[in-house]
Amino acid sequence: MRRITLILAVAGAMIAPATPASAHGGEGANVTSYRTTITGLSSPMDGLTVRTVEGGARLELTNTTGRAIEVLGYSGEPYLELRADGVYQNTGSPAAYVNQTLAGDTPVPPAADPTAPPTWERIATGDTVRWHDQRTHWLGSARPPQAVADPDHAHRLREWAVPLRDQVRVFELRGTLDYEPPPVTWAWWVGAALLGLLLTALVRRWSRLVAPLAIIAGLSVFSYAVMRGLDGSGWDGVLVLSGALALGAAWRHPPFYLALAGFVLTAFAGLGSSEAFLAAVVPATGPGWLARACIAVTVATGVALALTGLLRMRAAVPTAVDQEPVPA
Repeated sequence: MRRITLILAVAGAMIAPATPASAHGGEGANVTSYRTTITGLSSPMDGLTVRTVEGGARLELTNTTGRAIEVLGYSGEPYLELRADGVYQNTGSPAAYVNQTLAGDTPVPPAADPTAPPTWERIATGDTVRWHDQRTHWLGSARPPQAVADPDHAHRLREWAVPLRDQVRVFELRGTLDYEPPPVTWAWWVGAALLGLLLTALVRRWSRLVAPLAIIAGLSVFSYAVMRGLDGSGWDGVLVLSGALALGAAWRHPPFYLALAGFVLTAFAGLGSSEAFLAAVVPATGPGWLARACIAVTVATGVALALTGLLRMRAAVPTAVDQEPVPA
């Protein structure tokens, strides 16, 4: 019992410093039932690219055209401008305040007047900007009427457009917003649990499978971390640390370390990412089922490593019969 308590304490001490790194994406990088898709620019330009990031929570615009490109706000006022020397924001645009959060609940100061001349402030030195845009989201907590009437099928909610300006020429970034039904949550949990028990039984039968199991665990965690990073969510310190612990178990795997690595994988990398089982759109590049599969494998391998370590520690403890003196 003392060793199990020590495992929990050590795991908590190792993970606690890394936890705030995942909190940076809390405003945008969450699962959702609403998919924001970009269909293109009404007037394409070489060097002007756009994509959705963080599961559709933000738009990302990159301008390498050598020309100043403006993003217009909700009243048609200048909001953002990408110039050769960086990215500028009009502090007089109401969008500069509304777009600070995904929900758009930041109060707009009275001085923000969309009809006033723009007051530009440089906010970045690169050629790329990301922002929340209320035109591309489903606002409010209530589900759309289509989803209420038929929650098990996908529905096109609307087509949206974000106006851009090249000097005096106005063109549009266009896209769609769709509702997508959630995955079968219980099936993913049952699959992860059964796979975890199967892997535990296999490792008990063939002990040399510990190293391959640890490698699979580490690769599943790193795969999901890379998918999130490519989607713009940044590198999650919890996932990176958990994957490193798993790969370490492939090199040296004493029972205590196996239990520690398995617990960290299951509790922090697996269960910590299990919200992907609840909604269709995951903040990770690629299909949602692939991200969910990585998480399910992480849970299963973490359980198998933890149980294997605990069972080996238990087997190493002398029993009461072994400790009794042998009569002369």
